[in-house]
Amino acid sequence: MTLFKLSLRNARRQARDYLVYFATVIISAALLYAFNGLLFSDEIRELSSLMESLPIVITLSSIAVVCIIGWLVHYTTNFMLLRRSRELGTYILIGLEHRQVSRLFFLENLMVGGCALIPGFLLGILIFQALKAVTLALFQIPYRFSLSICLPAAGLTFFYFLLIYLSAQVRGKKRIRKMKIYDLIYFDRQNETALIRTGKERRKLFAGSLLLGVTGTLLLLMGSLESGIAGCACIILFLFGFFLSFSSGVPAWFEKRPEKKYKGRALLIFRTLSAKLTTMGVVMAVISMLFTAVLITQGAGAVFAAIYKNRAAQTTCFDLFIGSRAPEQTFPHYLDYIQEHIPVKDSLQYSLYQSDSPEITQNITTDTDMEAFFHYPYDTLMRYSDYVALRRMLGYPEARLQPGKYIIHCIPALKEQISHIAPGITDGEDTLTPGGFYTEHFIQRLWGHGNGHGFVLVVPDEYAEARPVVHTVYAAMTEKPLSEEQYLALDDLLGTYCTPKLSDYDTLLVKSQITEEAAAETAITAFPLYYLALMLTITAAAILTIQQLSETERLRQQFRLLFKLGLDPYEVTKILRRQLAIYYAMPAVPPIFISIPVIYRIGTAVEPWTLTGTSSPPVLTGACVLLFLLLYSIYALMAYTSLKRNILPVTERPVL
Repeated sequence: MTLFKLSLRNARRQARDYLVYFATVIISAALLYAFNGLLFSDEIRELSSLMESLPIVITLSSIAVVCIIGWLVHYTTNFMLLRRSRELGTYILIGLEHRQVSRLFFLENLMVGGCALIPGFLLGILIFQALKAVTLALFQIPYRFSLSICLPAAGLTFFYFLLIYLSAQVRGKKRIRKMKIYDLIYFDRQNETALIRTGKERRKLFAGSLLLGVTGTLLLLMGSLESGIAGCACIILFLFGFFLSFSSGVPAWFEKRPEKKYKGRALLIFRTLSAKLTTMGVVMAVISMLFTAVLITQGAGAVFAAIYKNRAAQTTCFDLFIGSRAPEQTFPHYLDYIQEHIPVKDSLQYSLYQSDSPEITQNITTDTDMEAFFHYPYDTLMRYSDYVALRRMLGYPEARLQPGKYIIHCIPALKEQISHIAPGITDGEDTLTPGGFYTEHFIQRLWGHGNGHGFVLVVPDEYAEARPVVHTVYAAMTEKPLSEEQYLALDDLLGTYCTPKLSDYDTLLVKSQITEEAAAETAITAFPLYYLALMLTITAAAILTIQQLSETERLRQQFRLLFKLGLDPYEVTKILRRQLAIYYAMPAVPPIFISIPVIYRIGTAVEPWTLTGTSSPPVLTGACVLLFLLLYSIYALMAYTSLKRNILPVTERPVL
């Protein structure tokens, strides 16, 4: 058998034995190709001038991803060398030279990577179409499905993989050449040893690591750069200290408590896991550190995406909105341009008025979370007829004003608070009382020109008209979204004819422009964060799974002995599930406890009315954790299915 044929046979067996690794490499290649497709897509770059920085961000993210994949390939290559060292040593014993064996190992691993590229490209084409569809949806542009391969993206992906595999395999090749026959044959017996042996050292390190974990989490919650760096350092020290002391302490804890050790089936689970936990402290710590980065990165991406989306929706609900502090403003210059260049479906010019009582504003500003966002010394009023017309323009349901009542339209975050403090409004001899709350988007984020800042009181026309005018507004719904040229033309008019006084400046809001900015910010910020989080998750989960599946033969022998001793197949399956549950939970539980408060803190760092409803910090935090657990559980399920199929004989497998 030639060296090439032997390499090909071993590559096939290697891909079969390490199917999880092979599948992870395929997914990695697909993601690299898909994001490289965004890098070279003219259609994506032409969506907005703001997307010019996307290639830079994608390139930096891809470099980080290449490093992650390189670590996975390097780790797996060393792991394969460890598991197959006896086989390689045997090749030398039967007459092959070291350079031939190293070349054999080099070729078979290179074949695995090359074979993964082909399905990776095919899957990457589909993922790129999905990314393209999501990006176009952000810009509210219809998507049409089309299959095509981007040669520059494929070439760059191939270059990345060639670089990754050559660097990993060259190191492995050099290592084999330097190893003696004895070292190769007995290399698979080497393992990570327990670094901490005495119980006193374990207890001290365990207590100290917990203190570092709490301190690091609190430092991350403070939000400053200095505290964030210190917090990250404390978290890293916590994870290594926790796993080194915990994994070293588990066997000792059971040895001192024989009643726990021999209770039920605990001994079987203990004996299998103790060997792994005692010798995998560093690996578990690294995996747990990666999972912490995954959850925080993914949470930050979700928060940023929600912020951009909600801010855009809350900034303007009209296609075109112009506000002015000048009470007598009639917008002649804007209206002339609009009439000539912009087809308008419906429009309204109206005024906002000043209430004679600042009671609601004063009570809201006593809340420290809201104080920075309310600077009016008065409550803002709107005529009911204007309110009805604006709701009709926006397609909102009709809002009826009952006699003796007034309507409050506010952002959702203020509804409960205002409902407890809303006062009566004196209208001549009568008093108006609150008659209804509405919380649809209504341009209530602006400092000086919106429909109130946070809220507006809708009153009968005659009452509002008796009060001073605060500012005037022109709002319109257009036949189609305004183009960038139209926005720039209006913006030029704003700069030319705006009142020079700072207190009387005008405001121009174009919905299409704001939506475009939010979409570009989401693509540039959230996409790379999700990209990195996904790659870290599948890499770390793949390493854990490869480690577990490498024990297949040893577990098969152990479980066969248990069957001969008369253990029920259902009990064996139950033991296997418990072992895998503990094994996969170990590196995931600390990151979840650390990331939940951190993600929540990131979500609450913005103004309190931005993230509400399905985008509230608790919902985003829960969604990020569930998404991580869903992807992570796929690898755990793959390991369980593979082990059950290979360990339990067909005649002994229970029907589940």
